[in-house]
Amino acid sequence: MGARDLAMTNTKPRVGYVGVGLMGAPMILRLLAAGYEVVVWNRTREKILPVLEAGATEAESPANVASQVDFVFQCLTDAQAVEQVVFGDEGISAAGSEHQVLVDFSSMRPDRTREFSTRLREQCGMGWVDAPVSGGVKGAEEGTLAIMAGGEATDVERVRDAVGELSARFTRMGPSGAGQVTKLCNQVIAASNLVTIAEAISLAERSGVDASALPEALAGGFADSIPLQIFGPRFAKRQYEPFLGHVYTMMKDLDTARDLGQEKGAPLPMSSVAVEILRQIASKGYAEEDFTHVIRLFDRDESR
Repeated sequence: MGARDLAMTNTKPRVGYVGVGLMGAPMILRLLAAGYEVVVWNRTREKILPVLEAGATEAESPANVASQVDFVFQCLTDAQAVEQVVFGDEGISAAGSEHQVLVDFSSMRPDRTREFSTRLREQCGMGWVDAPVSGGVKGAEEGTLAIMAGGEATDVERVRDAVGELSARFTRMGPSGAGQVTKLCNQVIAASNLVTIAEAISLAERSGVDASALPEALAGGFADSIPLQIFGPRFAKRQYEPFLGHVYTMMKDLDTARDLGQEKGAPLPMSSVAVEILRQIASKGYAEEDFTHVIRLFDRDESR
């Protein structure tokens, strides 16, 4: 049965999901809870076992996912992984059609997204929506992600209801690549803010102030933010679990933002400082650890 037949027999579109990692798994669980049928594939099979137990259906390959669904969602590590999954052997493009839309939650360079979008449409007619997310694992679990989209308006509207199960906001920012640019803007703000919060926690600690009380004391003021309320207590307690996001992921995004800034003539001095701080903590062996480890750079034994 093809995707068009499935659409006629189900009240909700059938959704495929490729890339069942930290973000993918909770997003799939939310789709299942909302009554969507979800077909999944992941390179490492063990990671899909929890969502299979929750009712997802396993596919043999990305192409096999595409052959069974109306929309394909994917969340992958980088552009190389996206290219392999979409255009490689048994990739999504092998089974895609003009009746389907691929929604890519991955983060990458805007020019790569535009290239992939054009290539997919030329190969099989399938639409592409770049839809990077912000809000972390907690946002994925609670369905409160901010999702910023680039692509054809008709494609964005076709997937709006399903993506709405995952997000508090799903905003079309413009044509292909606009979602990726918006995510880079998000990372510029978030990374600079998080590094500054770690700096403030250290200042409070070294000045004899209870750093763990800062988030409550500053709530509602100009310094308040969601990152302060989430990461302030984690920094103060040196609390690295539950895992919220890799150091190297933020580094990658900031490097991409700086490249785009140079290309467009937009200076990014704060981002340049933030990414160099992240390089310092990565050089100490924390690249694949949670972002909260950045506080270690401000500890006396680590800052020497």
